[in-house]
Amino acid sequence: MATRSKPAASPRMSMVSPKGDCVDSLRYPDIADLMSRLHFSPGDGRIWLGDQRMLLVHTGSVGAMRRELIDSLGIDAARGLLTRMGYNSGARDAELARKARPDSSITEMFAVGPQLHMLEGMTVVEPVRLEIDVEKGQYYGEFIWKNCAEDEEHIRIYGIGAEPVCWTQIGYASGYTSVFMGRPIVYREVECRALGQSQCRIVGKPVEEWGDEAADDLRFMQAQSFTQGLSAAAVKRDVRHGPAVALLGGTQPPTPTAFGDDNMVGASPGFNAVCHMIRRVANTRATVLFLGESGVGKEVCARTLHRISACSEGPFVAVNCAAIPEALIESELFGVERGGFTDATHSRPGRFERADDGTLFLDEIGILSLTAQGKLLRALQEGEIERVGDTQTRRVNVRVIAATNLDLKDEIRAGRFREDLYFRLNVFPIRVPSLRERREDLPVLLNHTLHKYRERHARDVTGFTGRALDALLSYGWPGNIREMENLVERGVILAPDGGAIDIGHLFTSGETIDAQMFGLGTNGSLTPSGSLLDQQAGGTGEVERVVRKVNDLLMGASGDIDPTSLDDIETALLKSAVQRAQGNLSAAARTLGITRPQLVYRLKSRGLRV
Repeated sequence: MATRSKPAASPRMSMVSPKGDCVDSLRYPDIADLMSRLHFSPGDGRIWLGDQRMLLVHTGSVGAMRRELIDSLGIDAARGLLTRMGYNSGARDAELARKARPDSSITEMFAVGPQLHMLEGMTVVEPVRLEIDVEKGQYYGEFIWKNCAEDEEHIRIYGIGAEPVCWTQIGYASGYTSVFMGRPIVYREVECRALGQSQCRIVGKPVEEWGDEAADDLRFMQAQSFTQGLSAAAVKRDVRHGPAVALLGGTQPPTPTAFGDDNMVGASPGFNAVCHMIRRVANTRATVLFLGESGVGKEVCARTLHRISACSEGPFVAVNCAAIPEALIESELFGVERGGFTDATHSRPGRFERADDGTLFLDEIGILSLTAQGKLLRALQEGEIERVGDTQTRRVNVRVIAATNLDLKDEIRAGRFREDLYFRLNVFPIRVPSLRERREDLPVLLNHTLHKYRERHARDVTGFTGRALDALLSYGWPGNIREMENLVERGVILAPDGGAIDIGHLFTSGETIDAQMFGLGTNGSLTPSGSLLDQQAGGTGEVERVVRKVNDLLMGASGDIDPTSLDDIETALLKSAVQRAQGNLSAAARTLGITRPQLVYRLKSRGLRV
């Protein structure tokens, strides 16, 4: 790609051919920068695209798998699986876009997706119309696909049919654009060679702009019928004002509900696996134990499980065991009889009785006292409880769901949790993945949360800037969805009316950001991910000196700068790459874009230990 001396273009780009043909301004940049990230390592049996491991497979074998999926599961189930597989692949490629072309225009950054799609052998992608405004969340994309591997295999096996068949590629385009834009974008295949047409043509728009037109396409993003996939919920209505309330100068568009009480939304493999487990256990009476970090949405999963279960007509009673004083936990769970203790002036049923014929959700189960654990064990085993101060045994018909962010096996070894209770609770464990493990769902979650807090605080915030999206996608999310909601709400409050949320509106409480995708450190200096300044082992002082001088040169710092040789810079890079790869020379060589023998030679020539 040619060297660019002018500033990067505005994040809003609109390029349309009046004839519907490809226009010169939409021609792709040189693909050499992407090809340089593709590494074949036959010595250890791996192919890498950046830091993602790839596979080189036969299209015939993919076609055979496709046929087996269709014949064994049915065409709808097969289409759903392949669409979601493509979505995941596109989402992963989107993580590479701004890393590959950080100083390019927004359209050149976006072109990474179509170019990778071609580099990976799927199809030829010709742009017809592309309108992008990341900060306002506006998108329209129309592309032509030629020589599609997917429809070739489908036509070879099934011939010409009545439905478009490029399912994996549609999923790829939706996943890539959703992550790139930071909001759910859905493509539809409006022409397909499997329909007897000469080429395939796709159109992509934000979910809510499709209306009912894309309802059939959207259902294939759903892993289970009780989830919404990427689809939009109905517009919220205010009974006082009739149709959709206009809070921000216009009708609020319907937004995808994200891990809410009524709907669960997502397309990541981790999310789909949880949905599958919930569906399998829903119509049983088995005790379910949700495991996962704090803030991942365990209670929401529990509410969903109750909603689709046989006891959905009964009550759902939630107890946060961490919020109840130890002295009161027994009376809260099992109830109390009048005179049972000094302040018990009247009889009161406990949570077990209130949840009769329904579901009792015990959150933070790991912190229960050993005494309460013993009584809970009896209630689970016998289906009977006794109120505090009572001699009467009461039978209850309760489905128990528990949740914890602790490792209960560690708690057992430490003597803080009963092993027999653990085995009673651990009948059907479901691990809810952290937000770090389901980054593909971030666009939907961010979009939903943005709209929610725009309405709550009546702020006219348009969306997120490109570098804010980069930071959000690369952030570690120690607080998971709860922390994401806090950050977005903070951004909505701090961002200017009519403007977009920028990185400075989000990370104001000392959060540590990985600058890998956007190139600027939190202090404003040019600092790559895994900064050389973070290295703590041998040579730290020298590396720090080199990085400081390079930053001064690149940032145009005034004053005299001590001379720094290219040899010093290369030595610092070699040390950093090897240290970051934890001594794996093959991985370090891939990071530097050289071969392992070349890396070994350079290390030895500098007297560095190999």
